[in-house]
Amino acid sequence: MTDPLDFGPEVPQEPPKGGRSWTRFVLECGAAVFAILFLIALLLPAQRNVREAGPRIQCKNNLKQLGMAIHSYYEVYGSLPPAYTVDANGKPLHSWRTLLLPSLGEIALYRTIDLSKPWNDPANELAFKTALPTFQCPSANISPTQTTYMAMVGEDFCFHPTRGRTFSEIKDGMSNTVMIFETDSDHAVHWMSPDDGDPKWFLSFSEKNPISHKGGIQMTLMDGSVRMFDVASPVAIREALMTIAGGETVGEF
Repeated sequence: MTDPLDFGPEVPQEPPKGGRSWTRFVLECGAAVFAILFLIALLLPAQRNVREAGPRIQCKNNLKQLGMAIHSYYEVYGSLPPAYTVDANGKPLHSWRTLLLPSLGEIALYRTIDLSKPWNDPANELAFKTALPTFQCPSANISPTQTTYMAMVGEDFCFHPTRGRTFSEIKDGMSNTVMIFETDSDHAVHWMSPDDGDPKWFLSFSEKNPISHKGGIQMTLMDGSVRMFDVASPVAIREALMTIAGGETVGEF
């Protein structure tokens, strides 16, 4: 007697074409997509770091060039350039940046400038309209003729307002004294302007300021070296780096 529940011999299921089930195919596609997305997630920060590193290196090279130009100026004149030149009435005329032009290989441009007239006088229009990349950080969101590179100006700082300063006055050490520092884009000035803002900005800047580099600013020390200065650095270290003869202990920075 035939068992009513016996449906006959089991018929093997034919595998799908290509040897894979649809479920397996979907899982493999999903894994591939996940792997691609994972690789993209890994690569994006690296690409961002590369994009940030290029301008930061160029900015460092600019500041290094300025440091070398200042030392070259010193060899010729026996002192640093004054922060600015003045007229007979003491009115500022031209910045230290203008005085450095010959040391930066910009002799032809320097010769077009009438130093007896203010930096923004019509007689100095050619230089006024000239953009000099050496004075500008590539990451700074400013116009081509502006700069965020400022001298540390003051009676107790590297650049004396109106006269050249000698190395012998740098009592705190050449590697512990700031010569040039980056400010933020809000405080940028024309590169010819005899204005370096308030050096006290250096004491209080933070990530909240529109600085050009994530985490800090770059600065040129008196020995010509360029360092990145962290936004988290304490005020005591900032004060010590600013002065030329304060006698402070700088420590690590």
